[in-house]
Amino acid sequence: MELRDDLGIAVIGGGLAGAVLAWRLTRMGHPVTVLTGGATVTRDATAVSGGLLRAFETDPVTARAAALSLAELRADAGLRELAGYREFGSSYLLPSGSTAARIRPVLDLVDELLPGAAELVDATELKTFRGLPSDTLAVVEPAAGCLSPARLRTGLLAAVEAAGGTVRAETVTALAPDGELRTVAGGAERYRAVVVAAGPWTPRLLRSWRLPDQGLRAKQIQYTIGTTDRLPPGMGAFVDETSGLYGRPDGPHRMLLGLPTDRWDVDPAALTPLPELAAQVAACAAERLGLADWPGPDARTATAADCWAAPGGTGGLLLRRLPADAPLFTFTGGTGGAAKTVLANSRDAAAALVEACPPS
Repeated sequence: MELRDDLGIAVIGGGLAGAVLAWRLTRMGHPVTVLTGGATVTRDATAVSGGLLRAFETDPVTARAAALSLAELRADAGLRELAGYREFGSSYLLPSGSTAARIRPVLDLVDELLPGAAELVDATELKTFRGLPSDTLAVVEPAAGCLSPARLRTGLLAAVEAAGGTVRAETVTALAPDGELRTVAGGAERYRAVVVAAGPWTPRLLRSWRLPDQGLRAKQIQYTIGTTDRLPPGMGAFVDETSGLYGRPDGPHRMLLGLPTDRWDVDPAALTPLPELAAQVAACAAERLGLADWPGPDARTATAADCWAAPGGTGGLLLRRLPADAPLFTFTGGTGGAAKTVLANSRDAAAALVEACPPS
């Protein structure tokens, strides 16, 4: 079998993380090939992600990446258009027992990167929510909103091709430590660097190629989109850490709402909705938001899987090297909601990748 050698950088996976990383590398002038894996992109986390964006996170490292990502998006009209960005504000209700002193350093960090973006308030002042613990604090962000990860992925992959990169709907069947890979089409190719950015498929792909899975795990995500005639005026996106409920508007009378699942190590291609979880979401929506008529008869429950970093390890959407000195990496493990940080994380990952594997 003839080996095509020295082909630049390969990105395995055509989800949001892989698409944004490939776009960054292409803009830096590096030859990039994206192998999307074929039809699996129709069932990945990018296809069903709610795309919530805000600058505040309780973890300062994640908050920095989220604030930088939102700042880039707000400064680039073309990127906002490509992502279908909508601005409707956000409220982050902190866990019971949180204090202003504990949150202030993160708020100061966000304010440095996006002045005036976030404000700490007494959550009981937010009339949207009911039954909150009396000591609940909230971070309010008027300029937060959401984007369409699927739309952004599609646009950036097109931009990669327009800049001379290659996007191929092929599945990789083997990956060797020296950067040689084989595809289902039977070709053998060696790249200067290979990045596995296949989201929830990443850990099982690595194991099938006899490579360390880095403790990455696939977790099911699920939410329901339903209708209501009681949507409060000005209702924006929110995360309620006192109940676990999260959501955002999806139109004038529609609301996307969800709760975290505890279903780990799932098969991303064989997911089924959890009816009991959907029922819990409806009950929580009635109790916390007063939406007794939600989700309505035309409700739709979406499921997908996302890739999470190992508990206790270094979390977040990061470039992680596989065997020492091998030109192999992963770019995943965002512990959910990586759309908020992908722009900043991809910039850091692209720079680190080029430094680790410079052109010969």
